[in-house]
Amino acid sequence: MHGQLLVVSGPSGSGKGTVVEFLKKTPGYDFSVSVTTRAPRVGEVEGVNYYYITNERFEELKQAGELLEFTSFCGTSYGTPVSEIKKAEKLDRALVFDIETEGAANVKRLRPEAILVMLIPPTFQELERRLRGRKSESEEKIANRLAKAKQEILLFGNYDYIVVNETGGQEEAAKVLDAIVRAKICLAAGGPKNKADEELLAFVSKFETKSHPDVVEKFFCN
Repeated sequence: MHGQLLVVSGPSGSGKGTVVEFLKKTPGYDFSVSVTTRAPRVGEVEGVNYYYITNERFEELKQAGELLEFTSFCGTSYGTPVSEIKKAEKLDRALVFDIETEGAANVKRLRPEAILVMLIPPTFQELERRLRGRKSESEEKIANRLAKAKQEILLFGNYDYIVVNETGGQEEAAKVLDAIVRAKICLAAGGPKNKADEELLAFVSKFETKSHPDVVEKFFCN
């Protein structure tokens, strides 16, 4: 998996954080580390959970174009350093990015061979149920997240694959992500060498974005 980049995006409530946690249990992966201006929480480790920086340093990185993407929420800023892409060149593992659509587009621009996967819930109704089930945000914030989700889903055509994260199916979704990476490596090595490779490629092809032109309609109508 040397140097392979896997970018996972999805609206808040898609469950991508949990899916990525399952993927961390699979050998052969490393994970991009973001910067944040908030203080470390109990148990968090510098360089593992985040790089903890000042607001001034964050602004310097942003102004210098050294962030793939960035966002601010409740007075705290988060971003993904461009330098994280360079990590892949030194790895014998795939490097996973859990980032938003803007960052995904920037990774693809810098590394066209990167794999972009959009993770979505089965329906918009399920997405809303998940967000409300957190019981940690105001109606205004939920409405904002739902509106943003609609915008993000419409960008699915920019992604190579789209994976539906069924309720309770996070581990299965992680297995699909792993299969996608292994299929890309298989193709890069010259294509299938045996029946197992052929079955892997056939399985992964079912998640190709081009195979789901009606995904947006199904997401909003079901």
